[in-house]
Amino acid sequence: MWQTLLRKITGFRRDDRGLQLVELAIALPVLIVLFAGVAEFGRYFQTYTTLAKGSRVAARYLATARTNGMDDAAAKNLVVYGNLAGTGNPIVNGLTVNNVVVTRRNTAGAVTSGFPATVTIEISNFKHTPVFDLGKLMNSSLSLNVDVKPSVTMRYLLTQSPI
Repeated sequence: MWQTLLRKITGFRRDDRGLQLVELAIALPVLIVLFAGVAEFGRYFQTYTTLAKGSRVAARYLATARTNGMDDAAAKNLVVYGNLAGTGNPIVNGLTVNNVVVTRRNTAGAVTSGFPATVTIEISNFKHTPVFDLGKLMNSSLSLNVDVKPSVTMRYLLTQSPI
């Protein structure tokens, strides 16, 4: 009887059927979390670069434009919609013209409404919303919503004050 039991135990230790399934069950959750993290980082990077490019285009537009309120609205539309008229869908979901801040500074660095030395376009109060928000999935207060704050400053290129 002991011989038979010992033989079965020894045979069970040498049998590796199903071992790959156990290894997969251990490794798969780790691989899924890694994949989700890489995907979210890619989405964040894409959102940031899209907003940075839009901000750069708007700053370039304002650096060569006369200083008036109409240009500010057009520059904000450039950032949000990709065109001066503000038509179509936003280039990034959830972005509005209220998220775009236009600041003009004089040569001393003070904010001015007159003839500026520099023009700054900044995105404010905009959060990247991840697809895989682990905090929400685990009913935790931890959230992966991250602020996206690209900012571009360019020198004002007109050399004479607008008339």
